[in-house]
Parts: sequence; structure tokens; C-alpha cells
Amino acid sequence: MKPAAFDYAVPATLAEAVALLAQHGGEAKAISGGQSLMPMLNFRLTSPAMLVDLRRISELHGMDIQPAGTRLGARTRWCDIEKSSALAAAQPLLCAAIAHVAHYQVRNRGTVGGSIVHADPAAEMPGLSVALDAQLRLVGAQGERMVPAAEFFTGPLSTVIESDEVLVEVLLPAWPAARRWGFQEFARRRGDYALAGAAVWYDLDSNGSIINAHIAIIGASDRPRRLPTVESVLNGRKPDAASFAAAAQATSAAVDPMTDVHASAEYRRALAGTMVERALSDAAQRAAA
Repeated sequence: MKPAAFDYAVPATLAEAVALLAQHGGEAKAISGGQSLMPMLNFRLTSPAMLVDLRRISELHGMDIQPAGTRLGARTRWCDIEKSSALAAAQPLLCAAIAHVAHYQVRNRGTVGGSIVHADPAAEMPGLSVALDAQLRLVGAQGERMVPAAEFFTGPLSTVIESDEVLVEVLLPAWPAARRWGFQEFARRRGDYALAGAAVWYDLDSNGSIINAHIAIIGASDRPRRLPTVESVLNGRKPDAASFAAAAQATSAAVDPMTDVHASAEYRRALAGTMVERALSDAAQRAAA
């Protein structure tokens, strides 16, 4: 199939893009990398009256790493992240997980902002934004606002972004060098969407016990989310096999996945626990190394 007819605009400024989106009252759609939107257009799963191409807007480009944290412009591509050794040092969990995104061709065009706004619950970047306590800066006709990633996603392909708003940048808190982290996902074929995946990290107190545990799941819920019940199982315990097994069991009890053509709910529930256990084990082994 081919997309329905639409108008097309390439604004040079953020103000122009917001004005175009507002002018069309929900009938316009912003396009960033287009790696998710274009297939949806071709299958006529969405039929906007206008596409507003964001590629010329300078505010949406670039990465900035400071002691207080990291800024990713919404138009930052996956390949930009892969090539940055500075970003790998500043945000290692992010960079490790991006290697799992689709295939080279998609990573060459797909963008951070496009993935977050598309909000596929099995995609890596929405889950990472939640795991990393990201703040999302949105600009619209009514001004700008900051939204925590944990409050941004409302369901499959659904977010709190308004029809006239543009995601401008993703702000990530600073990453301590001693932090333990891991990422695991399982897909039928490399590059496919994950049937389940986990992004985890934790710090250690002076006694070597886990504090500030963050456990985020993808592919096993209607949206990317952290699992507070699993985090509470880990906090205060030693980072060992028994703790990680308990976290896996708590994960399987906490998630409520759907059955679809790819996997049953029961399989995804067990798989989510396995992914969390493996990611935690990776984190401990990485610290030892």
C-alpha cells in the first residue's frame, strides 16, 4: 500500500513547526527519522493531512555532556550515539542498549525523539528514558514544559504530548562511575522488537548493599515502566545470585503482558523475569571486571 495524500512542510525554526502543528488542529504530524511513521503511513494506520519535517531545526540536534548531566537533542540519531566515545563514558547503559535497536539502516536514520514520541512499549529508547530518570522538554503553542519520562507514556503508542507540541530534548542525570548497570532483551531475530527486555542499574552503599535500584521493563507491559516492587526486593540486599533470583520472581509477578501472535502472556511473564535476572548478573560481573 501507499500512504494517503498529505501536504508536506520543512520549517526552519521550532516556532514555525509549532505554528504549523497548531494551525492544523491535530491533523498534522511531526516527522523526525520516520523509521516508525513511514511504515504506518504506508499501511494507512495513520493518515495526517500534513507532515511537518523537523530535520532543519537546529535546536533539535546535538549532544551536550556536562558534569550535571547529558542533553540529547530530539533529532539525535542512533548512529550518532554509537559513534560517541564521550557519550559511552557518560551514559554507558544508554549506549550499550542502543546496539540492540533494529538494524544499521534503521539506526542510521532513526532518532531518539522519534522513538520516544512513537512510544512503542517494546522499543528500547522509551524504556531507557524511564530507567534513566530522563526529563523531556516539550515546546508547544502554550509554551514549554518539562515532563518526567515516567509520566510521559500512557499506553501503547500513547503519550501526554499535545498535537501542537514538539519534543525538543532529552535530559539525563549525571552517571556516577561506580554505578552498576545491565541491559538484556530477547527477540526472535536480532533487530526484531523485543518479546521482553530489562534495563537495570543500582548503586552500592558503604557496606556493599544495593541502594537506589532501578528496574525498567520493555515488551512485557502496555508501556515502558519501572517496577517498584522489584526495586524494593533488591534495595538493602547484597548483589548476589539469591537477590537476583528473588528479583526475577518478583518481576514475573509484577508484569501483566498480553498474548499476541509472537508469544503468550505466560511466556512473556517468565521471560521478563529472566531478562531482569540476567541484566542484574551482568551488572555484578561488570563491576567485578
